[in-house]
Amino acid sequence: MPKRNTCSHPMSVDMRCDVNWTRPLGIIQIELKRRDTPLRFTRKRISTGNVRLAWARTMLALSIILASLASLTWAQTYRWGACPTPKLQPNFSLPKYLGRWYEIAKLPASFERGKCIEANYSLRKDGTIRVLNSQFYKEKTRTAEGTAIIPDPREPAQIGVSFSYFTPYSPYLILSTDYEEVAVIYSCTDILRIFHVEYAWILGRSRFLPPDTVRYAQDLLLAEGIDLFRMTSTDQTGCKDD
Repeated sequence: MPKRNTCSHPMSVDMRCDVNWTRPLGIIQIELKRRDTPLRFTRKRISTGNVRLAWARTMLALSIILASLASLTWAQTYRWGACPTPKLQPNFSLPKYLGRWYEIAKLPASFERGKCIEANYSLRKDGTIRVLNSQFYKEKTRTAEGTAIIPDPREPAQIGVSFSYFTPYSPYLILSTDYEEVAVIYSCTDILRIFHVEYAWILGRSRFLPPDTVRYAQDLLLAEGIDLFRMTSTDQTGCKDD
């Protein structure tokens, strides 16, 4: 026999509701009746099958949206799930890291479309880090100045970077560096733990690195579960140095 409970309707003292738990499990029948008449007022049926169908439709819609984004914005890397937590450079020294770094290779980034890409880091008087990026794009050298901070002194290799007063700091994780030749950088933005957008860079103190050094940096990223299928080398030929 179905199990039936009664409850009070929250909107009126002249109403009562009967909750009828029927099998199969997950189907709930709710009847709202006036207290002074047995005439049925309304009924709602909620089934787990409908919930599953709605969830499947939602996930399908999200998949279509992401696929569209990936096709329209090839200059980004999207992956399912939350951001990974790679190991960072131990005992990171900011003073040794400051200075000029040249981009050797990267995962796609919509804000980097040119050649001769480089970044210069210097310390400001207020303790923040000045970030000056430059690239040669459409026959012109273009620069972008931003600010970097170390939110937690206990994790100095975990830096936040922003290029606008109106945007939050994006993660800039230094996975490895010897300060004199190569640095491996990773960044990831989590979207509701459903998917994430990630970036990765291999930087060098010179415009060109030995192949073995580049392979070392790539192997380090792969060991952290970072897919390098879309990683490309940056064109550093014909660049003018200051």
